Parts: sequence; structure tokens; C-alpha cells
Amino acid sequence: MLNIRDPRAHELARKLAAERKSTITEAVVTALEHELERVRAAIPLPERLARIADDLKAQAGPNPRDVTRAEIDDMWTR
Repeated sequence: MLNIRDPRAHELARKLAAERKSTITEAVVTALEHELERVRAAIPLPERLARIADDLKAQAGPNPRDVTRAEIDDMWTR
């Protein structure tokens, strides 16, 4: 649960919510999502791809099999 007591943060969130005609919670969530996307986009592509690969490996669990060249080629055609 998020509870921000900074008056400036509250005022900025209130202004953003008013501009977007949304709730303060929706404004904060959207702003945080956009900032996270911006930060992630600043990470160099090779590092981003390595992170994705690491996440996929972790999801594969123990004894994952190697992906074949044909399966890799198939991913690019989708």
C-alpha cells in the first residue's frame, strides 16, 4: 500500500488527476507506469534482451531444453 505524505507530491498528483479527469490513484499509477517504461527504454537493447532471456530461463525451471534454430526462426516470423 502506498501512502505519500509529501504535500508537493499530493498537489502534483491532484493536478495531474484534474488534467486527466481521473482519480488521484489512477493518475499516480499511470505516471509511474510511464516513468518505468521510460527508464526501461533507456537501458541498452543488449542488456534488455539479456534480462528478458534471464527471466525466461528462470520461468523454464530445472532442466530446460535448448531452443532449436528452427524454433528461433519461427519466433521471428510471428
